[in-house]
Amino acid sequence: MMISMTGYGRAKKEVGHLRVIAEVKSVNHRFCEIHVRIPRQLTVIEDKIKKAINKYVQRGRIELFLTVEGEGIVKRNVEVDWSLMDHYFQLLQQTKERYALTDEITLDHLFNLEGVSSVVEEEANTSELEVLVIDTVHLAMKQFRAMRETEGEQLSKEIQEQTLHIVNLVSKIKELAPSVVDKYHERISSKVNEYLSGAVDENKIMTEVAIFADKADISEELIRLRSHATQLLETLNQQNPVGRKLDFIVQEMNRETNTIGAKANDYTIASYVVEMKSYLERIKEQVQNIE
Repeated sequence: MMISMTGYGRAKKEVGHLRVIAEVKSVNHRFCEIHVRIPRQLTVIEDKIKKAINKYVQRGRIELFLTVEGEGIVKRNVEVDWSLMDHYFQLLQQTKERYALTDEITLDHLFNLEGVSSVVEEEANTSELEVLVIDTVHLAMKQFRAMRETEGEQLSKEIQEQTLHIVNLVSKIKELAPSVVDKYHERISSKVNEYLSGAVDENKIMTEVAIFADKADISEELIRLRSHATQLLETLNQQNPVGRKLDFIVQEMNRETNTIGAKANDYTIASYVVEMKSYLERIKEQVQNIE
């Protein structure tokens, strides 16, 4: 089954007080490049998340966005520097006595003093969260994969249609090719007769026609082009990723088409070549989207 390199998937899963949302999307890329945007507390399982993604993709630039919500994700504790507070308190008491102040020393005074207290975050046990995250990633990737398969099937149909148009044009060119030499023979004979008033050396004309026929022979190019087209159609049905192989076949088809256009000295064949190049350009664009 042909797989597209563009896709999107989203999944949400909740367990108790925890909620995880995973969104994944991808675009074309020569290789497999995975980027994950996850909360800081999940960096310890980043490799596991990437391995889960890798089970579903082989090419493309994949981006995963992970959101974690709920209580208990991070534990927050208040830490008090009692030694520092004792020191502050003694200073405050001394200041009151020194200047005969009547103000009372309150808890607000003490806890607002610099360095006395701080809130420290401690990561909660991630085992439950890890299972929930990986499960959610798998759900998002399955949806993502399904979308890629649907788009890949559509691309396969379009490429097959373009390729069959090319095969049809190859058949038309094959039928026309022999007449190109005959037309050249008629044309050169007519020119010679015009200039020499009938005194024509037929041997020289046949030699010239033979040289032209050799230069204009496109039979091998047509055979190779048709063979490449057949190979392309067969490749569309392969189960493994075929994007790179298809890209190579299209390059070979384009090379043969250019050679046919350069060698075939005929207006009709030239118009067919232009049409084939148009189909090949469409196939090339579609192949860029295939895994």
